[in-house]
Amino acid sequence: MTTRVLVADDQDLVRTGLSMILDAQPDIEVVGQAADGKAAVELAHRLRPDVCLVDIRMPGLDGIEVTELLAGRGVADPIAVVVITTFDLDEYVHGALRAGARGFLLKDAGPELLVQAVHAAAVGDALIAPNITRRLLATLAAGASSKRRTQPIEPLTQREEEVLKLVAVGRTNAEIAAELFISLTTAKTHVASLLTKIGARNRVEIAMWAYDTGRVGH
Repeated sequence: MTTRVLVADDQDLVRTGLSMILDAQPDIEVVGQAADGKAAVELAHRLRPDVCLVDIRMPGLDGIEVTELLAGRGVADPIAVVVITTFDLDEYVHGALRAGARGFLLKDAGPELLVQAVHAAAVGDALIAPNITRRLLATLAAGASSKRRTQPIEPLTQREEEVLKLVAVGRTNAEIAAELFISLTTAKTHVASLLTKIGARNRVEIAMWAYDTGRVGH
């Protein structure tokens, strides 16, 4: 099955380079390119790609606004968004993740991680690159813990607490299954239950909630 991707970046060389890397993959097709946020939103609505790879800083609409329009809480049929940036401390990344982005990637992450991020986002198994997950999510939580609900809709089971902590440090469903000696299907079921109980839209929000509630140390 081919993953259809839209690439949005205002720098021609970066946009072309990202597209070439992705198009070289046998199971990824770049279906469109946009040089600004407005064009990205219009193309995404018209082409309905599986994943939008969006630069955080673009003219017109920036990456946060694009993410909000494509994957925000009010969007009936959201599209997976992975934001890319030059700096891992870019304050705009925080806003994009709050807006509903599924993943976060540095432009110098390399072809392998880029491809992994796109594949992960396409199946809803996306999170921020593990090497920066802990610091970035801790920063997110510290800035918004007073605004977020700290109690789940229903109490978490002991197994769900274990899965929660692994999601929070960037583990995929397959890695969670291996670490807890459970099947992949069971791991997915636990993650789906966490989404419901916490009222989260995606794995990024599960992770942020884990930091907010002190279940994972800063």
